[in-house]
Formats: sequence, structure tokens, C-alpha cells
Amino acid sequence: MDTKKTPKKPEILSPAGNQESFLAALAAGADAVYCGLKHFNARMAAENFTIEQLARLTRLAHEHDKRVYVALNTLIKPDELADAGKIVDQLSRHVRPDALIIQDPAMVAIAGQAGFKGELHLSTLANVTFPAALDVVRALPSVSRVVLPREFSIDEIKAAAENCPDELSLEVFVHGALCYGVSGRCYWSSFLGGKSGLRGRCVQPCRRIYSQGKNRSRFFSCQDLWLDVLTKLLLEVSAVSGLKIEGRKKGPHYVYYTTAAYKMLRDHPGDSAARKTALSFLDQALGRKPTHYRFLPQRPWNPVDTDTQTGSGKLIGKVQGPKTKPYMDPRDALLPGDLLRIGYEDQSWHRTVRIARHVPKKGRFYLNLTEKERPANDTPVFLIDRREPELTAEIKPFADRLETLPEKGASPSRFQIRLPAKTLHRHPVVEMQVKRDLPEEMPASANTGIWLSPEMKPGKLPLTNRIWWWLPPVVWPDAEAGLRAAVGAAVDKGFKQFVLNSPWQMALFPPKKGLRIWAGPFCNIANELAMETLASMGFSGVIVSPELGKNDYTHLPARAPLPLGIVIYGNWPLCISRVKAESMIEQSLFKSPRGEHAWVARMDDNYWVFPDWAVDLTGHGQTLENLGYRVFVHMHEPLPAGVHLKKRPGKWNWDHGLK
Repeated sequence: MDTKKTPKKPEILSPAGNQESFLAALAAGADAVYCGLKHFNARMAAENFTIEQLARLTRLAHEHDKRVYVALNTLIKPDELADAGKIVDQLSRHVRPDALIIQDPAMVAIAGQAGFKGELHLSTLANVTFPAALDVVRALPSVSRVVLPREFSIDEIKAAAENCPDELSLEVFVHGALCYGVSGRCYWSSFLGGKSGLRGRCVQPCRRIYSQGKNRSRFFSCQDLWLDVLTKLLLEVSAVSGLKIEGRKKGPHYVYYTTAAYKMLRDHPGDSAARKTALSFLDQALGRKPTHYRFLPQRPWNPVDTDTQTGSGKLIGKVQGPKTKPYMDPRDALLPGDLLRIGYEDQSWHRTVRIARHVPKKGRFYLNLTEKERPANDTPVFLIDRREPELTAEIKPFADRLETLPEKGASPSRFQIRLPAKTLHRHPVVEMQVKRDLPEEMPASANTGIWLSPEMKPGKLPLTNRIWWWLPPVVWPDAEAGLRAAVGAAVDKGFKQFVLNSPWQMALFPPKKGLRIWAGPFCNIANELAMETLASMGFSGVIVSPELGKNDYTHLPARAPLPLGIVIYGNWPLCISRVKAESMIEQSLFKSPRGEHAWVARMDDNYWVFPDWAVDLTGHGQTLENLGYRVFVHMHEPLPAGVHLKKRPGKWNWDHGLK
């Protein structure tokens, strides 16, 4: 047991994507509710709130001694800093939430400038993945909580807790949807269609059916995380201050039952009757099939089970009957107001149907679809939301009180953002080739980037200022000591140039002057205020986010407080994951429904998914150099046998911009 701090019950933190879900969370006894506005939050597909709506709901929550956290956890583009500042200003004056959930380092500066008085919580998208990282996070003003990755085991959570400074606490996901990619390290939706997960616009390409040879399956679609009775293990870790339920796109039914269940599991961990009731509530919550994922290190559970359906909602039946009159026989009774989805979310033709009358279990329900809309027999039908009278009655007192609270208009913000002053940089123009392996011979003049891993012996290379050591985008707790040793060996040898792919990797470096440490492209830096924060942490330069578009790249150098680099060419991953479907063959191409090809490769402790075409902005190299970019990165990955990169434009979001 962690005895470092006085044990205290962690709060139950519930999601709300609309007003009904917010009220359901309060009715179920949530200690805190997290939600988002219609801008700058990582669940843009949810209904979300206006400032005026959220002000009333927050007042209601505070009347019941409940906390409200607002997610402003997206990557912020350079032309959005002023708007982000105005929103924080309006939140401060009209809503007064207890905390902001943030990803972008710029939000630390924006919150300070806007005079926000609440806490800052670092989102799981910020990718704090190893214990020593918390020492660096502690230095960020007003940050008081870190949301840990869903991939952590209980042992890894305890290791983070042991290293958690007194000024910080930890938040852990206990229930809800799992992403295949590590949070903050998935570019799949952005790469294939410009809708970025780091901007809350992911279209979930991982949920689709892919083919590899004769095998067609949902190779990347995860089941839902359910810690259920295992939650009691978290009660022993006093640094854990929040138990988080995922689901801001879910309805009030899901929010109510998951919140009530985890409140029971937290408050009565040894009560078998409470445990039974809680599990029955979770069974009613209309999620996907459950998995404990990696929570128990002795019994890790692969969340990708290609033999299990992973559509959201409860499988309630299948389409049957003649072409002109399709029907289903529901496995459970249907209630008036229930919402059904016919087919999977990723199928463009899927339909939703609202139930108007009671349908008994096994009672025939005709789907009332035209022949053109009619799906094939055996198409699954999911129950995705319901409005039972009991839940309506539980919510009603909160809804009635809300109606008595006046909705006041939010006055326009006069907040003016303060941007960093332009700094003159005398950095030479550098072309850098980034590779996996130690070169047998160093090229005479080329700059070489080498991925550093715990197993690597950097001391074997001759000392030269043309080597840049690249740290991996994800460092799990088990790799921390080995990577720290590799970094130390490189520094002791006299190497001075390093590229970090998470700001928190500063924790792996000994205090030594003269190092030139750059923020790598996986740091997802897209604006000058974020760069200013990195400069205060000791960074010497920034390789900007590769997701940006032409306008963003054009505006960044004008006020950049650090020298800038850019990924000009190379193999960029669709995502990085800690797991792989057992049936997915590594180093072998698979194909998407739209004909795109990619492969999976194991790199250290992670699986990287690479498309078979490269990012290629080389045609704009001179323009970028004229704008002020100084480091041009070419990323090279070993290709599987028989695989050749396709000739495609490879401009990513250059032309249409980052959505």
C-alpha cells in the first residue's frame, strides 16, 4: 500500500456531452463532471455546451457540492491563441469551473494570462507515460493533476504514485471506450482525411474492417475498459484522486448507470450485495464487451479480439425477414424512447431507429425501412440509448431546479493575448536523416538522427556534433531506467544534440550545461506560446507538429521564440500502440476499405502502424527555408520484404489545413 499521503476516497468523475447526461451524473452521485464547450475539446462529435448553458449547470453542480471540469484539451493552431484566451476569460468570469483539462502547453500560459483561478489537469493526450515525468510536470504553474494512460497496469500506476510529488495527484480511467493508439500518438484519422484526433475530430478508422491476405477483420477495434471490481485496488493508492469514466458522446442512461456502479464499488468494496448490484448496472450501461486490458500485469488482456463484435451499444438482435418487410426479435424488452442502431458506426449506411412503443422480449419489431435502406439479413442491431421512466424520475429534481436558475448572457471577452517576442536565431540550415540503427560509418558531412533505445550503446560511435539522438515517442515505466542509462552514456561520451518526443523526457537527463535539446515532432507543438513554455523548460528548438497545413507553417516562424524544424520527408506512423491483434501478421501489408495499404512493425515496446507512402513536402523546401525553418527532417524506416513505397503526393494537411 502507498502510505506516502493520507488515504482519501478518489472522486468519481463522470462524462457529460449534453445537458441530460450532466443531470444524470449529478443524479447518480458523481463527485465531479467533466464536459466540453463547442471549441477546443477532444470530443467535438458530442453535443457540448455554450458558455451560458455551462454557467447554469456549474451553478447547479456547486449547489450540490459537486465539481465541474472543462476540457480544453486539443492541439491549438497559431491563429487560435487569441480565441482560446477569450474562452478561458469567459469561463473564468461566467462559469468558474473547478479545473481545466488541457493537452497543449500553451494552455498553461493562456490560463495564467486570463487569470483563471482553478486547477489545471494534464490530459492523457499529453502522454505522461513514465514515473519520472511527473517531476517535470510539477514545474508547470497551476497543474495539479495528471491523467494517466489507459495502458497502465496497477503496478505502473503504483510506480507513478510513488514518484508523484505532493503538489500533484493522479487520475485513472476505470471504464469506457479504448483507443487502439496510445493517446497523443495517433495520427490515423488526420493522415487519411485531415480530421485529427488531437483536435477532437477523429473518425475512428481503427473501427473499420481491414483485410490481410484472405483474413478480413476489425484488427484494430478495441473492446471497452471495465475495471469494475478491480477498482478496489486503486483505493489503496492514495495519490489517485480521480476515477474517470469515459463517454462524453454517450447518453444519460450510460452516464447514470456507470456512475452509480463505480460509486458503489468505491464506497462498498467488500460488500458482495453492492458488488452484484454494481455489476448489473454496468451490464445495463450499453457499452461494448468488457476487458481489463493490462490492469493486472499477471493477466494482461488483449483488448483487440477479432472474434468479438466491438460495435458500441448492447447487441439486441439481428435483421431478419423478407426484403419488403424486415424485422427483428429483440433479446430484451424494448421501452418507448429506446434508440437502436442498425449496423456498425463505421458503415456509412447505418441507421438509427427510435422506439415508440413497448416491445416484449422476443416480440416482433418491424424496422419500417424502405427496400433501398434495408440491410442484409443477420445485420446486427444495437441498443445505444434508452429513456426508462425510473431514470427520468431520478433526473427530474435536478432538471426542475435548473429551470429556476436564470440563463444569463455571457458578455464578450476583451481579453488580449500576449505573444512571445520574436527571437533572432542564427541556427544553420540542417538536413537530417533519421534512422533506426547505428551506422557502420558516419557520413562525412550529413547530420544523422538515431533512435535511442535502452539496449543501444551510444558510446560505441565516434564523437561528432553531426549526430542527433532521438528519444522514442512513448516511454513506458519499465523502459525508464534503461533509457536514462542510454541517455547518460551518450552525455558522458560528449554528445550534445538530442531530440525529445515528449516534453517530460527532460526528466531523463542529468543536470548538465551545453546540451542542445530539441522538442521532436511527436511533442505535437503547433503554436508560439507552447514553444515559449518549452523554452522555459530548457529546450533549444522545436520540430513542429507534422499535422499542420500551409497557413500554419507560414505563420509560425514570425513569432517563434525558438529555432524551428519540420518533417520534410519520410515514414510517419498512422499510430503507435502497446498491443496488436493476434491474427495481424507483422511486416505484412494490410488493406483498408478504401484501398490504402499499411503494415505493423514492432519497435522496442510498441507496435507502429506505417502507411506505404511517405510524407513529402520536399517540393516546398525552399519556401519553408525562406520562411525561417532551419532543420529539415527525413525519417527512414526499414521496409518489409517486398514492400515499396507508393508514389503519392504525401502532403498530408498541407493543402486543406488541419481540421
